[in-house]
Amino acid sequence: MIGILNKVFDLNKRELKRLEKLADQVDALAAETEKLTDDQLREKTEEFKERYQKGETLDDLLPEAFAVVREGSRRVLGLYPYHVQLMGGVSLHEGNISEMKTGEGKTLTATMPVYLNAISGKGVHVVTVNEYLASRDATEMGELYQFLGLTVGLNLNSMTKEEKQEAYAQDITYGTNNEFGFDYLRDNMVLYKEQKVQRPLFFAVIDEVDSILIDEARTPLIISGTAEKSTTLYIQANAFVRTLTKEQDYTYDEKTKGVMLTEQGITKAERAFGIDNLFDMSHVSLNHHINQALKANVSMHLDVDYVVQEGEIIIVDQFTGRLMKGRRYSEGLHQAIEAKEGLDVQNESMTMATITFQNYFRMYKKLSGMTGTAKTEEEEFRNIYNMNVIVIPTNMPIIRDDRPDLIYSSMDGKFRAVVEDIAERNKNGQPVLVGTVAIETSELISKYLTKKGIRHNVLNAKNHGREAEIIAEAGQPGSVTIATNMAGRGTDIKLGQGVTDVGGLAVIGTERHESRRIDNQLRGRSGRQGDPGVTQFYLSMEDELMRRFGSDNMKSMMERLGMDDTQPIQSKMVSKAVESAQKRVEGNNFDARKQLLQYDDVLRQQREIIYKQRDEVLESENLREIVEKMIIGTIGRNVDAHASRNEDEEEWNLPAIVDFTHATLLREGDINVDDLKGKDPEEITDTIFAKVKERYDEKEHVLSSEQMREFEKVIVLRSVDSKWIDHIDTMDQLRDGIHLRAYGQTDPLREYQHEGFAMFESMITSIEEEASLYIMKAEIRNNLERQEVAKGEAVNPKEDGETVKKKPVVKKDTIGRNDPCSCGSGKKYKNCHGAGK
Repeated sequence: MIGILNKVFDLNKRELKRLEKLADQVDALAAETEKLTDDQLREKTEEFKERYQKGETLDDLLPEAFAVVREGSRRVLGLYPYHVQLMGGVSLHEGNISEMKTGEGKTLTATMPVYLNAISGKGVHVVTVNEYLASRDATEMGELYQFLGLTVGLNLNSMTKEEKQEAYAQDITYGTNNEFGFDYLRDNMVLYKEQKVQRPLFFAVIDEVDSILIDEARTPLIISGTAEKSTTLYIQANAFVRTLTKEQDYTYDEKTKGVMLTEQGITKAERAFGIDNLFDMSHVSLNHHINQALKANVSMHLDVDYVVQEGEIIIVDQFTGRLMKGRRYSEGLHQAIEAKEGLDVQNESMTMATITFQNYFRMYKKLSGMTGTAKTEEEEFRNIYNMNVIVIPTNMPIIRDDRPDLIYSSMDGKFRAVVEDIAERNKNGQPVLVGTVAIETSELISKYLTKKGIRHNVLNAKNHGREAEIIAEAGQPGSVTIATNMAGRGTDIKLGQGVTDVGGLAVIGTERHESRRIDNQLRGRSGRQGDPGVTQFYLSMEDELMRRFGSDNMKSMMERLGMDDTQPIQSKMVSKAVESAQKRVEGNNFDARKQLLQYDDVLRQQREIIYKQRDEVLESENLREIVEKMIIGTIGRNVDAHASRNEDEEEWNLPAIVDFTHATLLREGDINVDDLKGKDPEEITDTIFAKVKERYDEKEHVLSSEQMREFEKVIVLRSVDSKWIDHIDTMDQLRDGIHLRAYGQTDPLREYQHEGFAMFESMITSIEEEASLYIMKAEIRNNLERQEVAKGEAVNPKEDGETVKKKPVVKKDTIGRNDPCSCGSGKKYKNCHGAGK
């Protein structure tokens, strides 16, 4: 074990030596750069851009570019990056995580790689955890970039599309992780390519990278739709379909389970719903509902394809006969069956787009980040994001006194001791920062301090607005600040006059967090830049972490020794036990995030395919070739179903091919069985396609070429968007119920991948068939407009417990302790990844 640790540290040492050499090269240019005038310094930016265009790499330009930013920083901000900050900057440029302690100037460190990469002209994103920090950094660091001739944009939630486009067009764009993610999703829902706001994702520097890529990794960003609730239409369509007669009004193909209205059936539908043309673009939704009602009534059979249990439709697996709880039929078929069986029709879910931070940030060509605490999660950063954690040394040695934990037998005893400690230090004028895990704890300590008459500030999500102001006062003599552990990230606590003489800032932790990183962040608030400071954690045997990890023995030992609430144990052994408990929790959490990512990767691959195809539709001037491929695919599948090469010709069902062709592509009578007789499957496909092409040309003669091209886009975009939204929902349903498969000793992940792929293939088929149907059957109106399938609204995750403007939705997998573990081991959750939880 020690050998492995030495290897890790040697690796960091080797990296630091290499970074130091590069920092020395920057240092060597300092005197020369200092002699430049402001204008000459600014001209360097244009010079670098030219050299980059001519083939020099960013690595070649690094020493000179860093020297220019460093000198610019001295002139504009009055700050001159230290040698260690140069090293941190190189590490960021190389796509790694620079672990730099609190107060080491991470914001200034980032200016050098941000400037260097902005020279490429491809856009650099600087990502922060909240809009206050994004605005602050864009304003303060923006002065430096503008002085050097670069442009800076700020991307805020409240901005219009035009303002966002302008922000993203700048060399450097500041914003929050939420907003960058939502903009990506919204860009893949636009109807015209000009409406996109983002450029291709090139380079991002993430501040507080552990918070965004680890703590929030499991939080999906969701754009949910506000489509019209169409439950009544399912009921109306169901009532109409029950009046139809087989053969006269519709045809049913046993083999493909395909049901289609005949010309007579179409006329009946138009009469029943009081419309002129069922295939008019304005009746797409009605047509869809009638088709699903037909399928539900004709091809789906109770106790064969599905069963009804406790008022719900449950699908029966056609191969195994098992009930597939948690699965739903897609494209509204499930709702149509609910209407058929007289059950409550569930509203269709309208998640229109979704992505996790893990998958959004992995799309950047290069990703880097900075934080004070990342080393404990290095394995996760390397495995999931391909980023190494480089621990950058501090500019001045750390002289902070980190004391061993004090452990009390009860919570009450612990809090009394905390308050006594605060009162004692407050008397001496020493500033105190009290870290709590929960808002309730911060309010409890606040009550104790109020009783004692000690003035203090409470910083939690309830008064987020005053965060900067409260943090600025936290280092003043005699100040007492109570903060939830995450509050105040990204803002420095500067010590007031005379505070170093009374021991610097005292940090008191009221319990250990389940992640060592969060504890280290709290500790790091004290002792910045060589300042003195002290940190002390108070624990009790009743704390959640202690309860979960075998504190019973220790509690009984304390009682046997006759120790009461006023006598704490201060033991390195106990501190080590706490740390090993934290490591276990971190390991479990990492496994859970890794597991989630494996599931999410299935949807990621599908999302990339759909978004790429969607972009091709938006970019393309002429979709006819794409549409023709869709039509050939549709004809080919139908021919293959009824005239397969594997069957004798006598068994072929040519009338079914003709019926399908008339229902979806051609007018009644355009083709007949005699036209197809004596031909092989390829020839049948070619014959039908030749007729379709003639009909296509006719349509094109009626309209101008421009109108036809727009008509194609309208149809294809609508088909892709409506089917994709429905597919996301179906995948969600599958994901929710898949862990039940572990009961059958199957691997849920493999089942999810296999079924997800089959569902995706089915969706592509469905897109092709719907697009073919409407291109060939719909009447074209002159006032064609691309339309959104549904109105989308971003659903923000919670920010540090604060209720944000938009309603929060945080999807987390809740697994019962006795449910099978989602990792697919077949064990119960409590005996597997839930051990000790």
